[in-house]
Amino acid sequence: MSIRRLPPNLINRIAAGEVVERPASALKELVENAVDAGACRISVRLSAGGIDGIEVVDDGCGMDADSMALALERHATSKLPESLWEAGAIEGVATLGFRGEALPSIASVARLTLESRVRGGEGWRRIVDNGELVEEGPAALPPGTRVRVEGLFERIPARRKFLRSPRSEYAACLDVVRRLAMARPEIGFAVEHDGRRVLSVPPGETRPERVAALTDRALADNSVAIDLERAGHVLGGVAGLPTFNRGIADHQYLFVNGRPVRDKLLVGAVRGAYAEMLARDRHAVVALFLDVPADSVDVNVHPAKTEVRFRDPALVRGLIVSGLRRALDEAGHRVVQAADAGAMANWQAEPMTAPAPEAFAWGPTTGGDLLLREARPTFLSPPPVARAEPASEPVPSTTAHPLGVARGQVARTYIVAEAEDGLVIVDQHAAHERLVLERLRRALAAGGAPRQALLLPEVIELDEPACDRLEDRAGELAEMGLEIERFGVTAVLVRAVPALLGQSDVAGLIRDLADEIAAHDQALSLRERLDHVAATMACHGSVRAGRVLSVPEMNALLREMEVTPHSGQCNHGRPTWVKLAHGDIEKLFGRR
Repeated sequence: MSIRRLPPNLINRIAAGEVVERPASALKELVENAVDAGACRISVRLSAGGIDGIEVVDDGCGMDADSMALALERHATSKLPESLWEAGAIEGVATLGFRGEALPSIASVARLTLESRVRGGEGWRRIVDNGELVEEGPAALPPGTRVRVEGLFERIPARRKFLRSPRSEYAACLDVVRRLAMARPEIGFAVEHDGRRVLSVPPGETRPERVAALTDRALADNSVAIDLERAGHVLGGVAGLPTFNRGIADHQYLFVNGRPVRDKLLVGAVRGAYAEMLARDRHAVVALFLDVPADSVDVNVHPAKTEVRFRDPALVRGLIVSGLRRALDEAGHRVVQAADAGAMANWQAEPMTAPAPEAFAWGPTTGGDLLLREARPTFLSPPPVARAEPASEPVPSTTAHPLGVARGQVARTYIVAEAEDGLVIVDQHAAHERLVLERLRRALAAGGAPRQALLLPEVIELDEPACDRLEDRAGELAEMGLEIERFGVTAVLVRAVPALLGQSDVAGLIRDLADEIAAHDQALSLRERLDHVAATMACHGSVRAGRVLSVPEMNALLREMEVTPHSGQCNHGRPTWVKLAHGDIEKLFGRR
């Protein structure tokens, strides 16, 4: 087959395919142009998810007739400064990108109406239908620019049939505007879909206000601010508390020099920062804004500019991980405190039937409080009587502590405490698991965790690859107080365990550590590997559900939680405590 030149219309459509993949792609280009034009307000109207129509109106600087004609030609742009024009240094572009292909690309696969007016000038209109200029002339509009895109891919059935449903395309368009609006809180944004207003944020908001408005209003009370600078790289934004999480990662917003990006390095850094605070199927809610020198990042590695490449990726990853962890450390024992509304409603709606007198047993504590235990009588033995460990000191009368004073224990799992502003319920295993992890971390930072030698070394049978992995990490495990050595081909010998763990299941601990190393060894740094190991150890060394605690033990746990970082969530991201405010309790009993 001979080599032939492509016709201009086919060249334009191929070029459009690199930029315009779906309605959201076209919308992204148009809104970014409006941002770069210095707009204070941007309005977006969508029809059928953008498939039938997209309109973007801004109050930016506008264009005259000659500039509009040039903007619709290929390889024309206003984004390259004069100082960089001759050198062709596109890496110096400080706007949202090199958009020389956007308008002509969109116009080659749809009907595009471009109207614009500069301040003090006359408005002008140009209409291009699938690459052909069909109309131009004066237009009446306020200063700024209005762009309408209609019938996207109507004349390219092969592309049109691959578009998704209007609902899916609308969701993608809304996500594009939400990310751009988050990056520019000084600009007001409004979105209408099929005549219905679906998003509206005013100009001049602060960054936390804008992030909360576009994600979840509750984020404002359940997040921490990020502020860190290192080697000319500045990281800001907000990060949700680990207990304020989602089932998918779509609530993670990442920006580099004001540009929304979806970068694997940044996503991995966020996951690493929350590693031992979130379950693996849960995802943090964050909005991170990274500002770096222009020569430290390449934004032209993807046609849609959604991916970037850093000159020093290790520096960027370390900045994000340390910035997030430092901010979360300062959160202390904060947690999403509200009890689940559904559970509260079910509790209140359930009919109250009186249990049989023998169904429960009450036992007094030495502090004067009562512990409730469910009694399950059998034919073989009478129901057990509730008991509590002897207290060595009286229960404090004051409740002037953030987590209150322990009043009892329910189901041998939950500590009930009275605070000045409500009732606090603590999951004793989850809470103690976090406390043990933080103790291990402090011991590591001080030079190593103390170890407790086993009277009789324990042999643990494993498969050969698991033994190999543990043997390779024996030195790191020794720093944490776990002393192991190879014992044949398919076994390891445990000689000592971390003293902080007390009486723990050594075999279960070793097996879980082997699994953790297999899952994370290659992708994580030494510090992160140690964190995973410490989290696994803490789980095995914490107070288990089902253990009866004395009142002093409960209060000691509460006081340590109040001064321990991250104690509001366990190592798996679940909350360790919830609070029922006095108002919530009054509603349950119909007092409000």
